[in-house]
Amino acid sequence: MAHESGKKGEELVYWDGREQAIVANWVDVEDHQFEPPAAKLIFKMVIKPNNCLAPDQGVVAEAEAKLGNVLDVYETQLAKFMSLATDKYTIADLLHLPNLQSLMGTPAKKLIESRPRGRAWCYEILARPAWAKVLEMKHTAQV
Repeated sequence: MAHESGKKGEELVYWDGREQAIVANWVDVEDHQFEPPAAKLIFKMVIKPNNCLAPDQGVVAEAEAKLGNVLDVYETQLAKFMSLATDKYTIADLLHLPNLQSLMGTPAKKLIESRPRGRAWCYEILARPAWAKVLEMKHTAQV
């Protein structure tokens, strides 16, 4: 854990047990609520078409409805904090990046953009310099 492995003098985030539990809860939400419908949409809207296969629109609609419900919860949470778990960027936000990056290139983008706080959160975390570096490294590796 970062709070145990930092070097003396480095600024690290120190959380009490309650704050750690809140972050862990949002990590679970990402894993069990956000990721399944997001992954289904990415498969149906990106991977299948890239392999010349048509997506099943019924499955897409169902996954969009599930993801929309999750994003409604996020919208409420983001009215309280700048990020999902707290006013600081945490692993709970970081875990969303790959799926958000992919979803923003699909028609499912409308699910995020129709929620003002979710849209702002999404664009803010996608614009983080560390994520830009990840995308640059990915592009370099594919060339």
